[in-house]
Amino acid sequence: MPASSALPASSPLSLRDDTFDAANPTAYHLYALAGAGRLRLAALEVARHKIVTFDDLPLPELTDLPAVATDTLLGQPGWARLRLALAGGATPLLPAPLYRPGDETAYLRPHHELAPGEEALAYTLHLPTPATDIVSLFAAPASLGQWLRQLHGPSARLLPQASALLGGLLHQRAPSGAPRQVYLNLAAQELTVIVLGDQVELCNSFTVSTAEDVVYYTILVMQELGLNPDRDAVTIWGELTSESATFVLLSTYVRHLRFGTRPFGLQYFYYLNEIADYRHFDLFSLAFCE
Repeated sequence: MPASSALPASSPLSLRDDTFDAANPTAYHLYALAGAGRLRLAALEVARHKIVTFDDLPLPELTDLPAVATDTLLGQPGWARLRLALAGGATPLLPAPLYRPGDETAYLRPHHELAPGEEALAYTLHLPTPATDIVSLFAAPASLGQWLRQLHGPSARLLPQASALLGGLLHQRAPSGAPRQVYLNLAAQELTVIVLGDQVELCNSFTVSTAEDVVYYTILVMQELGLNPDRDAVTIWGELTSESATFVLLSTYVRHLRFGTRPFGLQYFYYLNEIADYRHFDLFSLAFCE
């Protein structure tokens, strides 16, 4: 039962709110998520804190992004803020007090060997006091960072998908003392598992190709952290449906399995009603990444 067949391959999709004014990019933040053969984009109108555009486009390879972006909103400069997240790859985390700028390659080396042309980068997810900021380490083509800076200047930041997921979840986390919960995000060939209690207990990504892989890693994480599939809640986002093999099989092992919703604290334009609420949580959560 392939996990990646949960949703059929979709055609390019471009949705626009009637109020969106592409000629005035300074009124918007642009969010982009690239990886696994696709590029997703969303623009947020700053004044109303409202998502007003959504694009889901094919992307052959990450190195093709500058060429593909030319005919998209990502190829247009002038946005008040731009965040580009990269899906896939190892993303080790560090508490900010343990992070030393300049040591990114050393931090990443046990998890990922840099390919020619790649560079090791760090992104700091700033959390409200008294929580400790979280630094994510990740790899990206050096040419991609150069292109982003040249086109979009200091308003642009490059970060890993895991930071976007954490940003959205921590923004709406339960009050201190609430039960620990498991959160899953399923992409084409990747499952990201996050466990939150009073702090981030785990954030890890696994390569998956079948529904059985998704179940295996979910149960493995729960067992290792002392969570009970019959008792503890599991929330899932991403590329699947309630009839998909992955959801059906997972629900036989996890009693309290539910779909997630879009991130709280944002408004969403009407045309997004065409898309299930549990899809694209990672993209919309870039609104909470400074």
